[in-house]
Amino acid sequence: MAIARKRQISLVDTKYYHCISRCVRRAFLCGEDYFTGQSYEHRRGWVEDKLLELAKVFCIDVCAYAVMSNHTHLVLYVDDKKANRLNDKAIVIRWHKLCKGTLLTQKYIQGERLSKVELIFFNQTVKEYRERLSNISWFMRLLNEDIARRANKEDNCTGRFWEGRFSSQALLDEAALAACMAYVDLNPIRAKMANTPEESEHTSIKQRLTYAKEGKQPKQLLRFAGMPRQIMPKGLTFELKSYLELVELTGRIIREDKRGYIDNINFPLLERLTISPENWLKLTTQFTRVFHGAVGRPISQASYCENLNRKRRANISNCEKLLA
Repeated sequence: MAIARKRQISLVDTKYYHCISRCVRRAFLCGEDYFTGQSYEHRRGWVEDKLLELAKVFCIDVCAYAVMSNHTHLVLYVDDKKANRLNDKAIVIRWHKLCKGTLLTQKYIQGERLSKVELIFFNQTVKEYRERLSNISWFMRLLNEDIARRANKEDNCTGRFWEGRFSSQALLDEAALAACMAYVDLNPIRAKMANTPEESEHTSIKQRLTYAKEGKQPKQLLRFAGMPRQIMPKGLTFELKSYLELVELTGRIIREDKRGYIDNINFPLLERLTISPENWLKLTTQFTRVFHGAVGRPISQASYCENLNRKRRANISNCEKLLA
């Protein structure tokens, strides 16, 4: 039985979530439809552009993404603290970039004075907008609705485009986050759409590698902040160079003509996360097969389930085998 969204999101335990959306039709989201011969490759650009556009407005950062032929993978970071720091005007301005708002919010932005009664309703609306701007469900809703409308218009049809709303997995610790990001970044290689990460179109790893050549990080993605330390800036707690090298090598290994082995002596990231080379390869090729719910070490699972009042710990045996 599917678990309600509110019983999957626990920002107390983690800000990181893996989200997947799949098409319901036989026709592809992107790529070439083998049944009709028609190409929908341009739609991959639609998804990527809309995703990065939403990330600028929402208080949600994109860690990794891959736009595939009939589904999308996202790893998102919810920055609820940022949403709480923004003043009312900033919240309203951001929301108006997504939707037209209400008569009261329009009146407020135009500088008109609100009565006491209007202020009561206005404050309630702003509170609602503030919550939405750090809400994964609203992020995915606006992303998928836009793509569905454009695809339906292009296909000259109506009806459901996506298979439900989306599925999500909580990533409870660094090991789960690193493995899931690499799994997402390597999706096109496993699907034989590309031979190497730098050839993987419409993925976060291609963006990161492109900017890394100039010694930069893409502004539209959550940056790598480096090793954990006492005064930690916002960002992923990995070294960018270590992550890119590990994903690059893993991508080359999972091709059929390459040997499936990574020497962890040369990769401190695996040592720090205490993931064996064998387990790393399994995680980055079978992540969604072995995990169907929250992912993390047993101690992280215990806290997550307790905060959500859930008795059953999903994936506990696989988490113990692959992440412990």
